[in-house]
Amino acid sequence: MLDMGRFAREAARELALASIAQKNEALERMAARLEAGSEQIIEANRQDLEAARSKGRDLAFLDRLMLDGLRVAGMARGLREVAALPDPVGRTIAKWTRPNGLEISRVRVPLGVIGIIYESRPNVTADAAALCLKSGNAVILRSGSDSFLTSLVIANLLNEAVTAAGLPSASIQLVPTTDRAAVGYMLSGLGGAIDVIVPRGGKDLVARVQTEARVPVFAHLEGVCHVYVQASADLDMAKRIVLNAKMRRTGVCGAVETLLVDRRAGPTHLGPLVEMLIEAGCEVRGDPETQRADTRVRPASDDDWPKEFLDAIIAVRVVDGLDEAIDHIARYGSQHTEAIITEDRTEAKEFLARVDSAIVLHNASTQFADGGEFGMGAEIGIATGRFHARGPVGVEQLTTFKYVVRGSGQTRP
Repeated sequence: MLDMGRFAREAARELALASIAQKNEALERMAARLEAGSEQIIEANRQDLEAARSKGRDLAFLDRLMLDGLRVAGMARGLREVAALPDPVGRTIAKWTRPNGLEISRVRVPLGVIGIIYESRPNVTADAAALCLKSGNAVILRSGSDSFLTSLVIANLLNEAVTAAGLPSASIQLVPTTDRAAVGYMLSGLGGAIDVIVPRGGKDLVARVQTEARVPVFAHLEGVCHVYVQASADLDMAKRIVLNAKMRRTGVCGAVETLLVDRRAGPTHLGPLVEMLIEAGCEVRGDPETQRADTRVRPASDDDWPKEFLDAIIAVRVVDGLDEAIDHIARYGSQHTEAIITEDRTEAKEFLARVDSAIVLHNASTQFADGGEFGMGAEIGIATGRFHARGPVGVEQLTTFKYVVRGSGQTRP
């Protein structure tokens, strides 16, 4: 592990100076290698899936783990989208001249070495590697045991492409063991080699990282996301958005977990929304008013409101207007992604201003909480903290800055 850190640090120094053309060539080669190795990836993934099923993993977990031809093609497409993004490294953010003639610039530079600790999503291997390379960073990847075989094949293919492009092989490294002790070594910083840790997984993983890390952390917490249907919401629009936000993919962090309905919209909107969800195969757990709207609704417990189901389950509550909706989100949410559906622009403006989450939306599905959908090519997580990065963590968020000062002989009096 210490050798991996040392090799990554050496690679990071070279990557920081790599040209835009060289990095983009590596990304294009990485995409081509994934496409050429698609069958190899899918076979490794089949073995991971079989092992996961034998452990009794649920359907949402298996969906996050599964790769098929379309998803591998999507990974390759994401690499090419990252290649097409503007290079953040070396970009001048601000520039000014002091009265004494000093010219001061704030310039973007890579963070250095990034440690990514993730669980069941093997596609994170490619997304993280691409974003780190584009932003001039070396990356050390630690896959979960459930996705290890798939991640190992992907990482090897990516490494071959990077080396062929003339960049150091240690630019992308996957920890070659599922031993949990490896996580501890990474959290210690590998002797000062790792500059930042990004955890991508469940509550237990993120809690461990935040508790034990000796280096800065970009925390990707649970996606306890909410949709609030306000009294003036168009019912057809509300149905489309809520159905997509919950059922498009139930296992992603941007899936809505709690539906809040304005009491004034209850007589016209609550029943149709609940019926639609149930008919789509979603279990609805609701408060007494929601249960009265449809006898198929199960009672919601106190544990349901702060829960990230990651499954075809949703909690539904009727609230007395905007203030109660915002209070509910503040109490039970994870500051990830929240949406309001309304035709009232004043209510929408207030919701967007007052809700303290990384992403807030008006009349759009919470499943747009994704770096690719934001035009960032990809992301390695939705940061829910407040420092440095917040929301989708893409290439720009994987850089910091330094000050470049140019003078002509000035000395300080």
